[in-house]
Amino acid sequence: MIRYDLRCDRGHTFESWFQSSSAYDSQVKRKLVTCAVCGSAKVEKAIMAPRIAGSKKRPSRAPADSSMSATVAEERELRAELRQLHDHLVKNADNVGARFPNEARKMHYGDIEHRPIYGEASPEEAKSLIEEGVEVGSLPVPPDDRN
Repeated sequence: MIRYDLRCDRGHTFESWFQSSSAYDSQVKRKLVTCAVCGSAKVEKAIMAPRIAGSKKRPSRAPADSSMSATVAEERELRAELRQLHDHLVKNADNVGARFPNEARKMHYGDIEHRPIYGEASPEEAKSLIEEGVEVGSLPVPPDDRN
């Protein structure tokens, strides 16, 4: 998986994950990648700072109380971002339910027009789609929805 920082023609920045760089290129060409803020399909890669692993030993963290509250805050922020991503995908795609594997294959092979969809697939069905070259990904379920 590759994470790209993206920017729309209106200047909004957001990030998205892709199976490969060719998957990104294909999805952008078919206008399947849209701005998470305004929905614009005019999206391009933004300049990204590389992540470089340091070899120096990091200093010890602050006392447990302050690091614990930072961890809780980070988790809340991550949950909020996950909720926003989930809501955006659900709002901008068709729920095809258990027909997902068949609909995804039909789009992949050109039998029907490409459109954003989501639905249900068993792990075996998802693996089969990926092996066929069908671009699929998991829709994150916000932690609050699991209860």
